[in-house]
Amino acid sequence: MTTLADLIEVLDAAYPPKLAESWDSVGLVAGDPGDEVTRVLFAVDVTAGVVDEAIDWRAQALVVHHPLLLRGVDTVAADTPKGALLHRLIRSGCALFSAHTNADSADPGVSDALAAAIGLTVIGPIDAKPEASVDNWIVQVPRSHTEEVLAALFAAGAGGNGDYRDCALRVPAVGQFRPVAQANPSIGTIGELQHIDEDRLEVIAPPAARSAILAALRAAHPYEDPAYHITERAPLPSPVGIGRIGTLPAPESLRAFTDRVAAALPPTVWGVRAAGDPDRSIYKVAVCGGAGDSYLNAVTRHGVDAYVTSDLRHHPVDEHLRKGGPALIDAAHWATEFPWCAQAEGVVKAALPTLETRVSTQRTDPWTISARG
Repeated sequence: MTTLADLIEVLDAAYPPKLAESWDSVGLVAGDPGDEVTRVLFAVDVTAGVVDEAIDWRAQALVVHHPLLLRGVDTVAADTPKGALLHRLIRSGCALFSAHTNADSADPGVSDALAAAIGLTVIGPIDAKPEASVDNWIVQVPRSHTEEVLAALFAAGAGGNGDYRDCALRVPAVGQFRPVAQANPSIGTIGELQHIDEDRLEVIAPPAARSAILAALRAAHPYEDPAYHITERAPLPSPVGIGRIGTLPAPESLRAFTDRVAAALPPTVWGVRAAGDPDRSIYKVAVCGGAGDSYLNAVTRHGVDAYVTSDLRHHPVDEHLRKGGPALIDAAHWATEFPWCAQAEGVVKAALPTLETRVSTQRTDPWTISARG
């Protein structure tokens, strides 16, 4: 039996919640992790049409990109728009789960799916999330107390590395010291040089655990004044982060590239529009699923020829072009994120092949009419 907890584990592994922005709300919204799941529907938004589809298909889980309850709420009463949707899902036994900015930053994530749809070869993110800083502790301990000190360090939060725990390096060494007046050595004699068989231990730990680890070290170490040293690893760029930069198989004009984007994305009333010289040569491209005007300066620094995103506004675009920035391609918000649904479905299907899965057929782009004067 596959449970909702199994599905959540797969989604959290692909789109780690720790990658979500601080203002975001991701994860399980409604549902019992112990419930059985046989059918999962994927969509960008929770709309009445999507909920209808989930219920009609008898799905036990609806996985979406945009959170239904992103802002703080004080009621989910059934006579409120969002509350009505939640009540319908709960009554039908359908859980609701969202992966938002964590799916934006994951590798692969939302912008990888967009880049793949357009035909780009990805070379990195627009705005990389640096790896979390980590401390490296070096401790000298008499070999007779190595196990005791290590156990204390591990209990205080040291020695973790991804999916591994109790990680440490031991290097045999000979330590020396000479206790002087006022010392109270547990080993050795005042005034005499001592040589002790020791182990040099190295463990990593989060900086937030420094106080706990130091207290544990002092409590477990036999010396009056333990010898230790801490260094902090500098944050390094990683493949995760917002947006993606990639290259086309061959250069093409902005006019042709705009047609390429339009053909790759699901059709919408909004369509696809471009800003820039139609004959400009396009090869290196940045993409950002969803609203991406906050990265206009970043893509300019990356030296791309064009930037594909959504929700671009008049004045930022005008100023961007005046400064000689890359050409801009503006598509509907929903359309730029829709390719992610198939990506997420593929992730779940690969890990839980007994599930029935499908991408919603509902177009949740809110725009319905386009008119040209």
